[in-house]
Amino acid sequence: MSNSIDDRVLALAGLLQALAQVRRIAETGQPDSAQVQYSLDTVFRIDAASAEAVYGDASTLRPGLRQLRDYLSKGNKDEALGRLTLAVLQLERRFVRNDAMTNTVQTRLKQLSSTAQTQGSTAPEVVTDLAKLYTDTVSQLRPRVMVQGNPHYLGQASVVAEIRSLLMAAVRSAVLWRQMGGSLWDFVFQRRAMAAAVDARIG
Repeated sequence: MSNSIDDRVLALAGLLQALAQVRRIAETGQPDSAQVQYSLDTVFRIDAASAEAVYGDASTLRPGLRQLRDYLSKGNKDEALGRLTLAVLQLERRFVRNDAMTNTVQTRLKQLSSTAQTQGSTAPEVVTDLAKLYTDTVSQLRPRVMVQGNPHYLGQASVVAEIRSLLMAAVRSAVLWRQMGGSLWDFVFQRRAMAAAVDARIG
């Protein structure tokens, strides 16, 4: 894989898009089914040839790219989404340093991939298994990613499972971002370059 600004922008857009669905589900209980599928599909593209290939097609990332543009322009933005994003980026560092955990995640994802291919990544069985994988592995790291929302929905097992599966997708994008050379310094020194890359993608 290359590691251009454009690749990092795609990974950040994927991260924001997954977490935006986490926020939406936690607040309303109603996901955007297409965006959830786009996010969960990425979890199973472990050996993709490029950053864009992880997402199937960059056109699937338009919502995430718009969210990233809003953030980079310092316009209106969801502060809770920003906190979640930072929490996941910090969690990614602990995750990739834990060789046993990363090996476990890769092994179980490969085991689950055939079911995801035949039934779809949003099939209840797949979502449940992804949620359990997140609970057994990434969720054990500290500090945990804390999702706030409507207690009515957060008390429903199916909603919690979908949120956890999307958090796994968010971690996948965070790992990709780092693999593409991303660091928190990008938001200081590469902000204008990232904004230009987003604009070029959105048009």
